[in-house]
Amino acid sequence: MSYDLVIANGTVATAADVFEADIGIRDGRIAQIGGDMGDARRVIDAAGRYVLPGGIDSHVHIAQPSGPGVVMADDFNSATRAAAFGGNTTVMPFCLQERGQSLAAAFRDYRKKAEGSHVDFGFHMIVTDPTPQVLGQELPALIEEGQRSVKVFMTYEAMRMDDAGILATMDVARRHGAKVMVHCENEDVIAFLADRAADAGNVEPRAHATTRPVAAEREATHRALTLAEVVDVPIVIVHVSNGASIDEIARARSRGVNITAETCPQYLVLEADDLSRDNWEGAKFVCSPPPRDTQEQQNCWRGIQTGLFDLFSSDHCPFRYEDDHGKLNPAGRRSFRHIPNGIPGIETRLPILFSEGVMKGRIDLTRFVALTSTNHARTYDMYPRKGTIAVGSDADITIWDPQICRTIRHAGLHDAADYSPYEGFEVTGWPETVILRGVPVVEGATMTVHGAGSEVPRDRAKTGSARVP
Repeated sequence: MSYDLVIANGTVATAADVFEADIGIRDGRIAQIGGDMGDARRVIDAAGRYVLPGGIDSHVHIAQPSGPGVVMADDFNSATRAAAFGGNTTVMPFCLQERGQSLAAAFRDYRKKAEGSHVDFGFHMIVTDPTPQVLGQELPALIEEGQRSVKVFMTYEAMRMDDAGILATMDVARRHGAKVMVHCENEDVIAFLADRAADAGNVEPRAHATTRPVAAEREATHRALTLAEVVDVPIVIVHVSNGASIDEIARARSRGVNITAETCPQYLVLEADDLSRDNWEGAKFVCSPPPRDTQEQQNCWRGIQTGLFDLFSSDHCPFRYEDDHGKLNPAGRRSFRHIPNGIPGIETRLPILFSEGVMKGRIDLTRFVALTSTNHARTYDMYPRKGTIAVGSDADITIWDPQICRTIRHAGLHDAADYSPYEGFEVTGWPETVILRGVPVVEGATMTVHGAGSEVPRDRAKTGSARVP
């Protein structure tokens, strides 16, 4: 039988192995690996290239409500276009339930926004208002439908829950088979320090970092892990930025707590000092938790290298800089407290880790695949349909040129923000061909197929451990 597409002469990598093989694709799935491929409608010669599973970015914010007068830069069109050019074939954004809103209604409306996406997608649900209706009916029904990841916040006054609300949400998730993602920062500590900074006239962007110290993240991480231990629910600690929080995760794991841990590019290559840039430029780097210092960068690299971290996500949360509805909104021009939290990064996540990790010898290619694709699929119930190169899996494949050198410039990126926090950062290695379910959607500098993305079923069948050594 002939194939729709054959990828020939490449070096294939999974989370377990690296090998030379041709790949035969038929009807959107991988049908053969190695051996005689016979006829094919199209052959892509991948000589001198790495053939990897498509990236899965399981922590992105797209078209999410962001408070009065503030508008997120990306809709699904622009965000998933940027994701594809960055080597991603699946993204997982968050459906935010605002207080007083039905979770079911929020999800119904948000799901419609994803129509026309350029890559595949799944969803997480953010619960901010755990009413009896939400916890007793709406959340269980959504989990049964397959929306099996729920996020809660310990910070942001409009979104955070107290411990009682978190425990109640965790208990529903446990009983119905969902994971709970937690943003760990102590809001009361942050508010106390922010008030003190404002009283002292310290209102520039740098104060965002000094008022969200490591201790506020470490304490909240410890508390979230304790609550998950009490309820006995699988927990995902997102965007970990420092060694103290890493140590809390390691200790809880040693007690048997079921933890998935995530970090992001900003904690490897950005610093708190970036928030001190002149002329309010520091606002471009405001995100939470904030970037730390070089020692904490090394601590995060240690977590990546030792296997403590399971996931490497972008936490893409884009706002335009020079915009009255973005970073420099009228209030944000006067105080760090009103600068929207979040930075763009969906397109640069993979190249940064590939360059700084693989090409500099910090991690090998299999670890790169695990951190950026396989473990995401395992964690969020998409494996082995997604996240690997195996017979029967979706033919989501990215072909990398490991030698190409590029300097990151926002002018060459594809999101709808007006800057990149990684502007001027030099990387080695870039995805040149991105294949979604057997169809090339990006080839070089061109998006060749538009709007091909669809929602990924998240099966209840066991997908194995989220952790790949």
